[in-house]
Amino acid sequence: MSVRIAHIVAATLFVVSLAPAVALAQTSSWSQTITPEPVPNRTPKGKSAPPPSPPSKASRGAPAQAATPPSPVPGQITPGKGAARPVKTSATPKSSAKMKPLGQSTEAPSKPDSDPAYTAFDLGKYLTALKLAEEAAAKGEPQAHTLIGRIHAEGLGVPQNPVTAAQWYAKAAELGDAEGALAVGTMLVQGSGVAKDTGLGAKYLEIAGRKGNPLATYNLALLFLAGDGKPENPIRAFQLMEYSAEQGLPAAQYDLGTLYATGTGTSANIFEAARWIGRAASAGHTEAEVEYGILLFKGHGLAPDEVRGAYYFKIAAEKGNAIGQNRYARCLAHGAGVEMNVVEAVKWHLIAKAAGVEDAALEEIAKKLSRADRLKAEQAAFAWREQSLLN
Repeated sequence: MSVRIAHIVAATLFVVSLAPAVALAQTSSWSQTITPEPVPNRTPKGKSAPPPSPPSKASRGAPAQAATPPSPVPGQITPGKGAARPVKTSATPKSSAKMKPLGQSTEAPSKPDSDPAYTAFDLGKYLTALKLAEEAAAKGEPQAHTLIGRIHAEGLGVPQNPVTAAQWYAKAAELGDAEGALAVGTMLVQGSGVAKDTGLGAKYLEIAGRKGNPLATYNLALLFLAGDGKPENPIRAFQLMEYSAEQGLPAAQYDLGTLYATGTGTSANIFEAARWIGRAASAGHTEAEVEYGILLFKGHGLAPDEVRGAYYFKIAAEKGNAIGQNRYARCLAHGAGVEMNVVEAVKWHLIAKAAGVEDAALEEIAKKLSRADRLKAEQAAFAWREQSLLN
């Protein structure tokens, strides 16, 4: 069982609605050939880092480029007022359209080897883990402070107390623990349990970033893009995003692709855009799967391949992505990349429609079905929705 820090609302630093520019694009009518819209010009905006776990004591990868030294760790962090709220930052540069950011990898770093506190935590013995971590913290163990912070943040065996958690995370950061710095930094940027302070949060993220933490460098990139807590600097944002993408973070890979597509912080390069969006799609990033499918159908930055494009639409559809459901329905309706199956097409159309994605052309196809086939499609759509609620 991996240990993860729960310090963000819904495990995210910057939570954004699931309505990307792709979803808002005009739905095209298909005849014999699928013609999905090209990837819209958009720039990443604030999104979340998943909750990391306290890492192993061994170094994890090369450090990110050094940033401005942070201010001293505060001894007291002011409680926030009420529940944490999503932070929505403006896209940059201002000439670019907005882009919906994506969720990131939830893979957690390994815990310290043979650490009794972490072992107890993994076994669900939270009070024992807390006692052992407090003993280790008294000896100056940085990662013990981070574990104590996580226990208080999630209320595991003790009353949930984000302010106490933030104080432990801050001390862990002062002692050099990257995960503690990431945790308190994201709390401050989000205003989650503590008073929102994006500037101070950015400095904590820099502590973690200098130690090579890809989640920290990713979120710093977003702050530089937004000019929130850091000066607006697309070039610096690109550098940090590239580092995080190279470390294997799917959301960073997807966003790096969009930076290449829009020429934000770098020269526009559709081939690099397709490469990085493809890597994110291969890693299971749902929105990247949809956009990579579009790129494959259009042949933007790579050879056209309707079969692979339909495949990516399908897997995104099965995950519940409404745009993927709509695109896959079109594939089925016209036999593009898959065998034509109008009943199955209408099923996915009805599912996407229920999620808010209208398609006049598919609606006309649905109206032409026989009553029996229409009922079959409706029942299949209902069964899929019921099953998705159970998963």
